[in-house]
Amino acid sequence: MEAGKKGQEKTKEEILAERKAKKAEKAAKKSQPAVKATTPTPSVPVPVTVVSEPPQTFKEISNPAKADETGKSKAELKAERRQKQEAQRAAKAAPAAPEAKQSAAPKAAQAKRIPDQIQADRPSVEKRLVRKCVTQKVPQLPPAERKIQLFSHLHQQERRIGLLTKDLSINQSNIHPAVIKLGLQYASGIICGSNARAVALLEAFKKVISDYSTPEHKELSRDLENSLKPCINFLKQCRPISVSMGNVIRFLKRHITNIPSEYSDVQAKQYLHEQIDKYIQENVELAGKAICQEASKKIASGDVILTYGYSSLLLQILLKAFNEDNKKFRVVVLDSSPRSEGLQLLRRLVAAKIPSVYMLISGASYIMPEVTKVLLGAHALLANGNVMSRVGSSQVALVAKAHNVPVLVCCETHKFCERVQTDSFVFNELGDPDDLVAAVKGKPFVHSIANWRELPQLSLLNLTYDVTPGDLVTAVITELGSVPCTSVPVVLRVKHAETAI
Repeated sequence: MEAGKKGQEKTKEEILAERKAKKAEKAAKKSQPAVKATTPTPSVPVPVTVVSEPPQTFKEISNPAKADETGKSKAELKAERRQKQEAQRAAKAAPAAPEAKQSAAPKAAQAKRIPDQIQADRPSVEKRLVRKCVTQKVPQLPPAERKIQLFSHLHQQERRIGLLTKDLSINQSNIHPAVIKLGLQYASGIICGSNARAVALLEAFKKVISDYSTPEHKELSRDLENSLKPCINFLKQCRPISVSMGNVIRFLKRHITNIPSEYSDVQAKQYLHEQIDKYIQENVELAGKAICQEASKKIASGDVILTYGYSSLLLQILLKAFNEDNKKFRVVVLDSSPRSEGLQLLRRLVAAKIPSVYMLISGASYIMPEVTKVLLGAHALLANGNVMSRVGSSQVALVAKAHNVPVLVCCETHKFCERVQTDSFVFNELGDPDDLVAAVKGKPFVHSIANWRELPQLSLLNLTYDVTPGDLVTAVITELGSVPCTSVPVVLRVKHAETAI
């Protein structure tokens, strides 16, 4: 019996070994490439079947019995492999989206490059500007001896005309004499005001265009713009470019680029002269008349009109309302140092026999209860609806808002700007500190600041503009009519669409 049991047990072991051997043979056959059917030999009449199976992975080849040991079918194994591959692809693609956004962000930031005029504290920008002046042979003002740290991002230079003209040669070929004369008038304050500066710039460019001659093997539409660059850079050294001047420069460059190719030099110059005259007539003269008609309707007999500083547009409005419309009103002229521009407005109002009162800005809160309307000029209207005007305008508007007095800003649309600014620190024009000293001559304390450059603990700041929030302005009177401050982007979009046609 024991011998029989042992035989039976031995037979079971042999059976298991045979099964394993068969499995190994099957796996080995699967690992071999498929063989095309061949004609069987007569000695071995065994038919050969063609088996076409999908290629297996390295793991299945190295461990052929693994797929069968798991008990899963081939279709299930394929599905698992596909799921793993798709998961790996998704894991690789997931971090790529944020990286793409991050890579796109610097490109957008580069597209909206920060202007060099508000990056004076960066050495690379300063070197680039110096190199630009040297290349164009433009004299450069030396940096200010005493800089204000709060405005270190703005260019602070010595505003003395003698420092600018001493490096000019007698035969300055790259800068037109009309541009040199204009720059010195800007620097000395002979020509001031947004409209006056823009019109004077266009008149100077007309002379530059008339005296321009195209070099050989060059085109006027390309070389003329390069010839204007030293002139523009020189004007920047004399005084920072205003918003109205910037719009004029862009207007002129656009028309220079769009000169028809079939035009001769004479025709091209005539075309540019016509466009300049058209710009002055439409955007300054006719726009001013339209604003006068609209603003005079806001003035009634018995009104007390308060103005600040000097504005040629406000003077035209007051003269029209008083002389042509026969409206009887009084004018309160507020003023501030160091420029005291209100005196010029006062002299012309008195010459026209308009009842006027002259006060300093410190008395605005005392006179405001008697005022019925406030009329202000503007240096520029920004895209966010804020008004950029002479320093002190925001204070006048704030006092008027506290007394519920309407504030009307009169401004042509050619002063509208796409720049957004919420305060007076990001961008401003720094005037000559010596003007503050000159404004207090004869005062008892003038001796203490006359030699302010020798006092290391004293710095003088002469700001030119401030920014008035649009909430303090009742309406803006333009040649298009009375519009709110928030309409600036709409007006700019319409103007761009008209120029593109």
